[in-house]
Amino acid sequence: MKIIINNREEIIDYETLSLTELLEVKNFTFKMLVTKVNGKLIKKDERKTTIIRKGDNIAVIHMISGG
Repeated sequence: MKIIINNREEIIDYETLSLTELLEVKNFTFKMLVTKVNGKLIKKDERKTTIIRKGDNIAVIHMISGG
């Protein structure tokens, strides 16, 4: 399926998958992530039940703290 991840069009070899599975497939392992699907903020506990479909626009933002 064709999706957009962080403003880049990508083809993933899955018909459907959860946001958690997508993060694993794309190797997003950073602990502090902000995720959005089609502009909607997806909380960490909602990632397993959020299904990614063809044409979805996903944003994955790494949060970095410091001082």
